[in-house]
Amino acid sequence: MHQFNIDASLFESARAVKIVFLDVDGVLTDGTIYYGAQGESLKPFNTLDGQGLKYLIDEGLVVAIISGRGSEGLKARALDLGVQELHMNVSDKRRLAQDILNRHGLDWSQAAAMGDDWPDLPILNLVGLSSAPKTAHPELRSRVHWVSQENGGHGAVRELCDLILRAQGRYDTLLNGYLT
Repeated sequence: MHQFNIDASLFESARAVKIVFLDVDGVLTDGTIYYGAQGESLKPFNTLDGQGLKYLIDEGLVVAIISGRGSEGLKARALDLGVQELHMNVSDKRRLAQDILNRHGLDWSQAAAMGDDWPDLPILNLVGLSSAPKTAHPELRSRVHWVSQENGGHGAVRELCDLILRAQGRYDTLLNGYLT
C-alpha cells in the first residue's frame, strides 16, 4: 500500500475536492508526442491514471481536462474514461476553469489541479490543492502544494486520485470491493 507523507492541511484540502483540473502533455502523458505520416499526433496514456480517474468519476467528482493542444486520441481517451469536461486548444485556462466552476456551482477551494509547465500556473495558483508530477518544470514544483513521486504519464495522476480518495474516506471501500 502506498503511504503518503502529507501534512494535515494538505489532507484537509484533498478532503474538500469536488473537481479535478488536469493538463495533458506532461501530466496525463509523459510529454512525448508522436506524429504519424499524415501529421496526426499520437500520445501514450497510462492505464493506472485512467483507472484512478474512473474512480473519481464513479464517486461523483468532476474531472476536467484542459489542454492547450487538441488531438483525436485525447478525445477518444476522455470519452473512454467518461470525463465530463474535455476542453482542447485552450489558450486561457484560468478563465475556462472559472466558467467550469461556475457551471458546477463550485469554487476554487473545492478544486484540485495537476500541471507540469508555466501555462498551468494560473489555475494552480488558485485551486485548493495544487499538484505536479515529479517531472514537472522546477518553477511549478516549487509553487504547488504537493508533488507526486511519479512521473507525468506514469502514474502521477493516479497518485493524486488516490490521495483525494484517501482523504475523502473512499479509498479503502473501493479497494475492499476487489478484495472480497
